[in-house]
Amino acid sequence: MSDNWRELNRVSWDERVPIHAHSRLYDVAGFKAGRSSLVHGELEALNVTDKSLVHLQCHFGLDTLSFARAGADVTGLDFSSVAIETATQIAREIDVPARFVVADVYDAAGALGATYDIVYSGIGAICWLPDVDAWARVVASLLKPGGEFYFVEFHPLEWIWGEDFTPTYDYFTDAAGLRLVNDQTYAGDDKLAHTETVQWNHSLGAVVTALARAGLTITELTEHDATMVKGWDFLVERGDGLYTMPSDRPNLPFMYTLRAVKG
Repeated sequence: MSDNWRELNRVSWDERVPIHAHSRLYDVAGFKAGRSSLVHGELEALNVTDKSLVHLQCHFGLDTLSFARAGADVTGLDFSSVAIETATQIAREIDVPARFVVADVYDAAGALGATYDIVYSGIGAICWLPDVDAWARVVASLLKPGGEFYFVEFHPLEWIWGEDFTPTYDYFTDAAGLRLVNDQTYAGDDKLAHTETVQWNHSLGAVVTALARAGLTITELTEHDATMVKGWDFLVERGDGLYTMPSDRPNLPFMYTLRAVKG
């Protein structure tokens, strides 16, 4: 596997940040006015009041800051300095205390120098990482004894479908990763100059096994038939901002929630 995957992905995400920050999908103006970006039941599932929480691969921090508004002592980490600068600016504008750190997720333990009550990750995060076992060890190292990992992610089955919703990509990605070329991002219409990225699909079995090997106890694995991104035109909004299959098509898992604790 070539080492340039990290740089290809980083420059792509640096470019995406201002596009996303001005997109309707992220609705930064609505967020600044008080809207929470957490739409998958995180705040109902987690009591974050007075808890320390780190958000890995936090992008430009809306989910991180939503947890802060709910009472958590938050830290966000991302490898894009542009994302962290934007997150820091938004936090300042809405007057919400938060710590944001620029670092590769594999270097998170050393960069942060702390452990937390809650480690949070999602959404669309681990497809950018080649080594899910190393990622799981990072998650475990950041948790205090008794701490909880909360993970919301796109279901790996969603990975296989092409633009015409026929099986197009391998469920089990080769170790070298899948090199993709795309001049558009999922939020906003601006064309990208940095069009090449490298991604990996990590199966449910791989994720669960990696976390178990890292010493965590899985307490929940729930699959969901709705997604936050309308990836195909035929998906229908179900009324809460999420999209699902229409009633005349079989439903499929689009996302999943995983919870694990450190003994």
